[in-house]
Amino acid sequence: MSPTRRDVQVNGIRLNVVEAGAGPLVILCHGWPELAYSWRHQIPALAAAGYKVVAPDMRGYGRSDSPIEVDSFNIMQLVGDIVGLAAHYGDAHPVVVGHDWGANVAWNCALLRPDLFRAVVAMSVPFRPRGMVAPLQALKAAGVENFYWQYFQTPGVAEAEFEADPAATLRKVLFSGSGDAPPRDGMALSLPSGAGFLARSIDPETLPAWLTTDDIDFMADRFRGSGFRGGLNYYRNIDRNWALTVPWAGAGIAIPALYIAGTRDVVITGFGKAALEAMPASVPKLRDQVLIAGAGHWIQQERPAEVNAAVISFLAGL
Repeated sequence: MSPTRRDVQVNGIRLNVVEAGAGPLVILCHGWPELAYSWRHQIPALAAAGYKVVAPDMRGYGRSDSPIEVDSFNIMQLVGDIVGLAAHYGDAHPVVVGHDWGANVAWNCALLRPDLFRAVVAMSVPFRPRGMVAPLQALKAAGVENFYWQYFQTPGVAEAEFEADPAATLRKVLFSGSGDAPPRDGMALSLPSGAGFLARSIDPETLPAWLTTDDIDFMADRFRGSGFRGGLNYYRNIDRNWALTVPWAGAGIAIPALYIAGTRDVVITGFGKAALEAMPASVPKLRDQVLIAGAGHWIQQERPAEVNAAVISFLAGL
């Protein structure tokens, strides 16, 4: 049965979702700047493996609602959306899967509602226990002033840069973060003084094999309609999320987990190696860390066969 789209009312907003298959529920949470479309290779594979798959355009993206208030994008609301989807589809113990910002949402689903979610799969972003200092405050205290999180804070600035040409923005961001781009380190996410996010990105003459012109056109059309404000508001809640999660300071992930990333993902090469080494201590039921050689940040799009195999094997073992 082919995937279908529908609107679902959850947590006071409308989410546009792609759904397919029948069986235990698996919810797929995309990251920035993406859509449910980012899971186009996983949805049919998981449905064929015997699962009910639901992939929303996350709050603020695509055809889903995008509330005006910045605070409407805090982590409690984002987790609430996924909890609402579980209730809507009537599954008492779904599995939540996330990539990039969606991984952050998925980890927090597992952290905040271990009674509900039976397992978690996170891609690219490892689990990090809550720090002692709010993240943006920590950057400032360290003398950092040009990290991309900081550039995203002022409403309207990054929106203007990205919305000037959504197709070019997506082409540059997706290629530059992939395993096909020239090697980069964590400094790639620090911006030249006075420059925008795209200043160090590469506009490829030829798209990599995993990304087509049709893919770019589809996503760009959605971002022309929604704009980039919703996704950027996730970043504008980083310190707010830290404040909201104070009751979970020191808490870890109690449910079975799987982590997947590419060895050329800038999250790993620049910032994540120590987090990967530390993760088993705070995620004691971590079944595996699957690192795919040569792959970049957009792991489920770049290497769908390996990702699908890892996820389906993990689900089968629950």
